Amino acid sequence: MGTEAPTVVLVDNSPAIKKLFQRSIKDLGIELKIFDTAADSWNYLKDNQPDLLFLSIILPDKNGLSLLKDLRKHTLHQNTSVIMVSSKDYAQDKLDAVELGVVDFITKPMPIQMITDVVIKYTANTSN
Repeated sequence: MGTEAPTVVLVDNSPAIKKLFQRSIKDLGIELKIFDTAADSWNYLKDNQPDLLFLSIILPDKNGLSLLKDLRKHTLHQNTSVIMVSSKDYAQDKLDAVELGVVDFITKPMPIQMITDVVIKYTANTSN
């Protein structure tokens, strides 16, 4: 397929988090897609597999863990690398996320360098 840029999807309705992600990966040569709601992200994700998906637990229309459960039912997303993002540091959320195969769990707010490091870590070998 050539040298396509890795794709990272962020599903989070926080303007501050969206801006933080945009700033943190702007120089990495990565395509960033941002969605505010589970429904908007589903319209994209039903036909596309990103290299990395950041998914907020708290969304306006659906719990992020519930969205992830739905995504895992589809062949396209059974192995998608997912990082859960939450302002709450609840043990049960982390356990549920691990059961759904997430690769990491990040508690907001997170430093910009953490986002950059995590994106590099999980997209380093994905460009085709």
